[in-house]
Amino acid sequence: MSLLGRIFADDEELGKKDDDRKPGTRSFMPQWSARKPTSTTPWQRRKRTVLYGLIACITLYLFFKNIPAPDHPPLTHRPQYGRGPRDAPPPTHRSNAIPEHASRKPPRPEKPSEAEKHYYDGPIKFYNLAVSLRAASSLWGYMEDNRNVLFAASNLKSASEIIPIACEMANWERNDVHFAFMGRDDLDVDEIKVLNGVDDQCNVNWHDARPDFSPWSSDFRMEVSVSAALGHMKKFMHPQAVITDDRSREDAFFTTAMRAKTFELGKPVIELPVDASESLMWIARLDSSSLAAWHTTYVDILIHAPPHSSGSLLRLLKSIEAADYFGHRRPHLTIELPADIDPPTWAFLKELKWPPLDWSGAPHQSQVTLRHRVPRQADSEEQASIRHVESFYPARPADSHVLTLSPQVELSPLYFHFLMYQLLEYRYSSYVQETPPFQNLIGVSLELPYMHLNDSTKFSPPPPPPRKTAEEEPTEDSAEDPTPFLWQAPNSNAALYFGDKWIEFHSFLTSRLASDPSKQPGRRKEISELYPAWLEYLQELMRARGYTMLYPNFPSSSSSSSERPAIATLHYELFRPPEEYDSKPSSSAAHPPIPTLNPETETFPTDPSTHPLHPKPDRESTPLTTNLLSLLPSTRSGSTTAAAAADLPLLSHEGNALSPNHLDKSARLFASDFRLRIGRCRDPDHEPAVKAMKADDLFCDNPNDIREGFTINAAPPPPAIKDDSEIRQSEFEAHLNRQQGGGGANLSPKGEPAAEKAEGGAVSEPKKTEDGDAAETASGSTKIDKGKKGPKKNDRDEVPSSKLDAGKKEPKKNENETPPSKNTKSDEGKKDIKEQKTTNTNDKKPEEDEKKKKKKKKAEEEEEEKPRGW
Repeated sequence: MSLLGRIFADDEELGKKDDDRKPGTRSFMPQWSARKPTSTTPWQRRKRTVLYGLIACITLYLFFKNIPAPDHPPLTHRPQYGRGPRDAPPPTHRSNAIPEHASRKPPRPEKPSEAEKHYYDGPIKFYNLAVSLRAASSLWGYMEDNRNVLFAASNLKSASEIIPIACEMANWERNDVHFAFMGRDDLDVDEIKVLNGVDDQCNVNWHDARPDFSPWSSDFRMEVSVSAALGHMKKFMHPQAVITDDRSREDAFFTTAMRAKTFELGKPVIELPVDASESLMWIARLDSSSLAAWHTTYVDILIHAPPHSSGSLLRLLKSIEAADYFGHRRPHLTIELPADIDPPTWAFLKELKWPPLDWSGAPHQSQVTLRHRVPRQADSEEQASIRHVESFYPARPADSHVLTLSPQVELSPLYFHFLMYQLLEYRYSSYVQETPPFQNLIGVSLELPYMHLNDSTKFSPPPPPPRKTAEEEPTEDSAEDPTPFLWQAPNSNAALYFGDKWIEFHSFLTSRLASDPSKQPGRRKEISELYPAWLEYLQELMRARGYTMLYPNFPSSSSSSSERPAIATLHYELFRPPEEYDSKPSSSAAHPPIPTLNPETETFPTDPSTHPLHPKPDRESTPLTTNLLSLLPSTRSGSTTAAAAADLPLLSHEGNALSPNHLDKSARLFASDFRLRIGRCRDPDHEPAVKAMKADDLFCDNPNDIREGFTINAAPPPPAIKDDSEIRQSEFEAHLNRQQGGGGANLSPKGEPAAEKAEGGAVSEPKKTEDGDAAETASGSTKIDKGKKGPKKNDRDEVPSSKLDAGKKEPKKNENETPPSKNTKSDEGKKDIKEQKTTNTNDKKPEEDEKKKKKKKKAEEEEEEKPRGW
């Protein structure tokens, strides 16, 4: 019997077990009985078959649906067994064949990837940002100019690096500090503060700028949320600067959105380096105005390389390359080379790549400018000054500055840290812009000088002022606290000059060199010849304007040692004086004879006091390599700078202590004397209006304002030529009348003096009175009084007498008169002329002929209009 037959048995013999029982028998007790067989129809059998067929099809479908993939790739052609075609090579085992496990499908990861986790791209909502922004609006957030500074982070790792800097900045109380979380972490803000050890003393305003569903948001959604959050903060906060961690520790969506949105809003984003909490903590002391100028400042380095100074120049360039620039833009480098370049210098410059090549593969843009000098002759003081000052001219006076360096200087690895702090603090901070002493700041020096500018005495920095407590009570002096000071003296070794002051120096030097040197009194040199010549002109401008320079003053490393940390160290072993003062003979000169030496008796005695170079300093300095915070004042002064203007010592150009009022008074006195002696001004007490970045008020170029005795280099244009035939005819007739008197006395026929040439070149004719006597001419009543000074004439305006005498006949001499000697004049004739002039002056008549008077006046006017050189 088949299986289906046994399962679905239809045999009638199966019901024979209970056939013996009679139908209709009833019993009160239930009795077991077999199932009574029923007859089945074909339709019923068909339904069961269809049902079980459907179940089998579903089972097969599920089986093939979830069948695992095979271990080998599917075959695309029918497999061939045995030998293939003749042209097919036999199978060989290659050494570079793909392993069997490499061709399999890689196993699935146990955890889903980031792309699978961050899938949500729905609308963005900030549920926790509105409450904190409403509180920030009370901190003058609705104004464009405020004290708000924003810190932002995208993950917990970057937040732990910049939270200490934010708390330190808030403790200085110069800014209103805000911190915003913009990442995917779902921790609460209070939990993040507890993890980073933030207590109630950290006065920071916290903001939760994370969108809804941030853990599941895609990168695109998070990028849009960062940009949208910054837009909301700009409306309610107006941050002056945004500070983030290094881009290597921030998420990619955060860095991309932050750079794009801050550029759109016009706000700087400061990306701190990896070790910012250790090396860049000084950024916490800057205010919001200084941080806003973080990316707008430009620094150019200017180096003048004298001849035969390759060793010192290479040492300086290597120190510049080795410095730390903490991700900031490298300064532009300008090097002035001599006519003859040393081979070591040229070999180093050929391999110099500044700034260094970027590891990211970005195109390199060189920031080096070489200026090679053509002539070999040494420049004069004026030429050397012009060549140095012309090497830099700022395109943006408010933001472009120049750092002048001497080849004898070696810079510290942290020189750019110190330079940027001094520049941002004392140039762009809001407090400095409102303080007069800092408004007259011409620059910042990186070197503490050892000698005065005249190189006569050693320079001693002023002592620090008494420190004040919170109750404004002075305490004991602290010699260990670094205190910078203001000095009215320039520096050429290592100093940064502001762009607007350098433009004013251009204007001053242009007018200063244009003045006639032959008409100026002897200028007394106040700066030693060990310094370049342009320093002398710059000191004149500083004294006339009352400008000062900020100098550092770092304390010694220990009380028993004089060694001080230095930003710029000056080396004297390879010192060379400036070219304009170098008295070294030319190489083309004849060599002097070699003297004879006796090695047994010659000892070459040398007196160190007579050496022309600098003496060895009494205090040593070492380049700074530690944290810059150790060289900054430690006093917390709230909204003011660490070193207030009232606390900074102020020194004159001679090194004497001054007050701000005394400095302003001495500047006015020097400017008045400068206008009189050098500026060629008539009225030195008159103070013209001072124009920005101009020094024209110290010089007088107007002819009406020039003091007598000075001339103007530019000659006025010549007047138009007029017809002067009538004037020459009248002068010719007057000359004939003057010659008719005969003799050396030049008298008229009646013994009176002939007509003299009137002032201005016109000659008047003799006048006749009623008595027939000749009237007095220009020497008489019509002559201009000699005591009154008329307008000064040039020698070219006077009519040469040789032209008047040319072609004239000699006067007829008296035969009885003895001719005068050739070498001497007759004393008697002079005496008679003097007596006759006195007589005619006393006898002059008040009335003159109106016609003659008008004719004489007309002749004088025409004479003044005659062309020069006639």
